Amino acid sequence: MIDVRAARSDPETFRAAVARKGAAEAFDELMRRDTLWRELETQVTEMRAKTKTKGKPTPEQLEELRGVKEQLSQLEDEHAEAARLRDEALTRVPNPPHPSAPDGDTDEEAEEIRRWGEPPKLEHPKEHTEIGRFDMERAARVSGARFGYWLGDAALLAFALYRFALDRLVAQGFTPAMPPVLVREEAMYGTGFFPTERSNIYPIEGDDLFLTGTSEVGMAGLHMGETLDELPLRYAAFSTCFRREAGAAGRDTRGMFRVHQFNKVEMFVYQRPEESWDEHERLLAIEESLMQELELPYRVVNIAAGELGDPAAKKYDIEAWFPSQERYREVTSCSNTTDFQARRLGIRFRGERGLEPVHTLNGTATVDRVALAILENFQGDVPDVLRDFGAPASITR
Repeated sequence: MIDVRAARSDPETFRAAVARKGAAEAFDELMRRDTLWRELETQVTEMRAKTKTKGKPTPEQLEELRGVKEQLSQLEDEHAEAARLRDEALTRVPNPPHPSAPDGDTDEEAEEIRRWGEPPKLEHPKEHTEIGRFDMERAARVSGARFGYWLGDAALLAFALYRFALDRLVAQGFTPAMPPVLVREEAMYGTGFFPTERSNIYPIEGDDLFLTGTSEVGMAGLHMGETLDELPLRYAAFSTCFRREAGAAGRDTRGMFRVHQFNKVEMFVYQRPEESWDEHERLLAIEESLMQELELPYRVVNIAAGELGDPAAKKYDIEAWFPSQERYREVTSCSNTTDFQARRLGIRFRGERGLEPVHTLNGTATVDRVALAILENFQGDVPDVLRDFGAPASITR
């Protein structure tokens, strides 16, 4: 959540910033509800003072006191309701975007930062499903649309890719982790996926649990409610992820590119506020180094403010070249959520001004889509670096 005190002290700046995410009206509503809550807070404080008497009260004072207490009880109910409405409004105000995030609210308005590698010149490029062994027809019978089996060499390629990414991250000081993929609503709210992304999350009815779409949720919840003594804390988490892909009807229906279940290795960092922007660039550099080791052509884009999720102040995407589509497609993301998640989750550290919220960052080290990009760019050959982790020299179906 945003810092309400900071927003009160400079509402115009805050409003202009969140307006870039389309949230100006949500911010106005928060300020209205916050003003009412503060007015009632003052009234309750003043009314409580009137209930205090010196010495033994007279019968007249007792009668007056009963009236004051009745008014106070009603006022406290109004105050509690105002607090509830203010907190509800607060959940709908996103993290203000960083000034360097470009304006816009579509994929096309992302700012290209750089490109690396040359897309292969293939006369008749095969799609990944023509190279690797996948079975979406049987998966559809078992689970429905947008699911698939990875089989044989394709599965070995994916396993090697996860192990490669974890190996490189551990060498750089990241702690490996396997977080829960079922979490409570508190964790979904705390990371900013609720309320706005609720339609994309699978609920487990009757258990008050939700399947996570990224290990970011579990890793952010790892230190929920804690005061951290040492920073930074860097984790490399492997998990299976689940997304409903609400609103994606008709998009990327072919192959394994957009499915409901996939695997990912995610970097998650708890960092001091003054170091978080350098950390963001560091995570991007790690992502690029992995892509370069895999020899995959890619480009880096700075996502437009209106396309950022509620928690992110800034996000870089790396898009790999997919020959069958003749375009770059997203394979990794890297976000700085500043103190937005930490405020919701109550994660702090001891800074120069006392207890302060930490900053949290996340970045994709690798994901199933990277394996698909390998299949398509090398048409069945496998980068040498992955053979050390159990991948075959070439893919056979």
